Amino acid sequence: MQIGVINGLRPEREDSIFARVQHLGLKTCQLSCWRPQYLTPALAEKVRVQSDASGVRPCALWAGYTGPVYWNFSEGPLTLGLVPPEYRAMRIAELKHAADFAKAAGCPAIITHCGFIPENMTDANYQACVIGIAAVSRYCHSLGLDFWFETGQETPIVLLRVIEEIGDDNLGINLDPANLLMYGKGNPIDALEVFGKYVRNLHVKDGMTPTDGRHLGREVQVGKGMVNFPKLIRRLREIGFDGEFIIEREIAEGEEQQRDILETVANLQKWWEE
Repeated sequence: MQIGVINGLRPEREDSIFARVQHLGLKTCQLSCWRPQYLTPALAEKVRVQSDASGVRPCALWAGYTGPVYWNFSEGPLTLGLVPPEYRAMRIAELKHAADFAKAAGCPAIITHCGFIPENMTDANYQACVIGIAAVSRYCHSLGLDFWFETGQETPIVLLRVIEEIGDDNLGINLDPANLLMYGKGNPIDALEVFGKYVRNLHVKDGMTPTDGRHLGREVQVGKGMVNFPKLIRRLREIGFDGEFIIEREIAEGEEQQRDILETVANLQKWWEE
């Protein structure tokens, strides 16, 4: 069982990129950055050198993009991912840039939110979005990288449909089970029956379903939400999942977050053995 944590790339810790991961006693992480312009060749070299020195392996780069982003049901469909036409070309270029960085830094995959991909296949924006995703996927493929969708804004069947339609063997899923619940898109255990064979990586995050029609459900500490982790992990093992369990606790870094992460590490190890 490979357990890691989300690890943001920030200017203030360029010389100690993996110190936080080491402090938690972990050996892998997902690097994360929402500033494409910060992903330079010089930073990639620092990542590679410090990864070798620390023994911490980056399993993927979570790649953000510029332009507005709203994590809700009203403005989210208009701003997130490759769905909004006015931001699509810019974000495709930014994700390709992130792929260049990932290759140089030694990350085997990039991950992002592709947005509220239309459920209706006949929607003109559906095809345009799929073409954009394919452009990023094929660029990643040319570099020997995977491209993974983080679950959230799409239903499981839409993700499966897009992966099948594009058909690239480097496409996969970064399953965030909490997001499926928080967006009201499905139950993560049921979702494995739809797209389980494409799950490459897991965000260990917990949450609640929405309580009104405009706002996402709440993120909570792992084990205190609606994700049934013992059952989810058992099913992942049954379908042959061998990827990383990346803990994501969406509160400010500090004592509470560290305490929650360490508790989650212990729980994951226990659940894996059950």
